[in-house]
Amino acid sequence: MLNVAAAVIVKENKILITQRSKEDSFSLKWEFPGGKLEEGETPEECLKREIIEELNLDIEVQDYLGSYTYPYETGDIRLIAYKAQIISGNMQLNVHNDAKWVTVNEMKNYEFPPADTDLIEKLCREWRDQ
Repeated sequence: MLNVAAAVIVKENKILITQRSKEDSFSLKWEFPGGKLEEGETPEECLKREIIEELNLDIEVQDYLGSYTYPYETGDIRLIAYKAQIISGNMQLNVHNDAKWVTVNEMKNYEFPPADTDLIEKLCREWRDQ
């Protein structure tokens, strides 16, 4: 199983989503920034490393939002999600095609990979209750 960490970066009640590059699997679909865990790395360490590499942002990893497993034809993926906040840096798209700040309700207007569906549903339920 492939373990992938995802950051739900929140600022002013909006969430940062990023668009995968044309060359990636799930070409041009939207996702929560993050990436694959390296050997011996915690999800929190992975997120800090990946967000610096991908977006030139230093983040504080906050609340654990859950773990979601999805069976792809190429193998199962476990998405491990955390809420996060930007500490410093100016966003720079090093691997993504685009990035947007969206409300939870606006997420339905963007196409995400199937593994993100359960996390999006959880976010919609939690934000609706606030």
